[in-house]
Amino acid sequence: MLTAELEIHNPSGLHARPAATLVKAAAAFRSQIRIENLSSGAAPVNAKSLLAVLGSGVEKGHRVRISADGEDEAAAMESLTALSESGFGETTKQ
Repeated sequence: MLTAELEIHNPSGLHARPAATLVKAAAAFRSQIRIENLSSGAAPVNAKSLLAVLGSGVEKGHRVRISADGEDEAAAMESLTALSESGFGETTKQ
C-alpha cells in the first residue's frame, strides 16, 4: 500500500467538479483507492465514489491522505498526486 499526504488548494475544496475529476481518475485504476480528510478527522472513504468523496467535506487548506493498494498502486499514486498538485483541473492560488 502506498500513501501520500496532500494539502488541497482549490478555492472551494473538493466540490462537485474537482471531486468528479478525482473519482474519474481513481476509477481508471484497478487498485483500491481511498481518501481521508485528516483535517476533519473523517474516516477514509472510497475515492471511486463521488458521494463518498463529497461527503468527506474536504475544504481549501485541508490535508488529505490518499492511499492506493493493489497491482497498479504506484501508477495510481503518481497520477493522483499529480492531479492534486494541478488543482484537479481548476485554477488554484497557493
